[in-house]
Amino acid sequence: MNTEKIAARRLSLEEVTKLGVKDRLFISADTAELKLPDCYVPAFLTKPGEDFEGGLITARTVFQEEVSCLPDDENEAGIYLADENGSVTIEVLQSAGVVLDLALFVPSGDKGALTALYAAARQAFGADVVQIWRQGLKEVPDVKVDIFEEQIPRGRKGSDSPKRDRRAIDTYPTRADFIEFSAGWKPVVEIHRPIVDDTPTI
Repeated sequence: MNTEKIAARRLSLEEVTKLGVKDRLFISADTAELKLPDCYVPAFLTKPGEDFEGGLITARTVFQEEVSCLPDDENEAGIYLADENGSVTIEVLQSAGVVLDLALFVPSGDKGALTALYAAARQAFGADVVQIWRQGLKEVPDVKVDIFEEQIPRGRKGSDSPKRDRRAIDTYPTRADFIEFSAGWKPVVEIHRPIVDDTPTI
């Protein structure tokens, strides 16, 4: 396990309420999935500290996990801020690397093509570095679509036509599975219609 010892100080609830979503914190790495007592991870508040109520603070770690805690509860690990003059030293879990969640289109998709793809990745990054944690294969229909996001209507139906923004043009429908749509918007997938410019020319 790769960790780094840093000087830090524990924050009170009052101090946490003065922080914003861009302030780097350290919270306990001990979760239900991964038991790491006395170890911390970098994190950021999910919303400004002043917006939390009841003393319960929620932060999102750099590993995209959300953790809630009561900073003033002595029975909890608490929230820390890096401080050279801090009274304690905490052990911070380092990142081992990045897991890429990619949508790769492999023409024909036969076993030989996939084997060559994995071999090229291992050659570039090292035989023991690239690991296949989860392999999900999906056949792609030979049809292309336009992907929009459409605002979810509010209030009375038919009052206004829904607003629409184009997210992707002329792409395979499986791409919609990997697009993050805005809050309050829904995906709309339509068969691709090439834009024909019928402007008369001289």
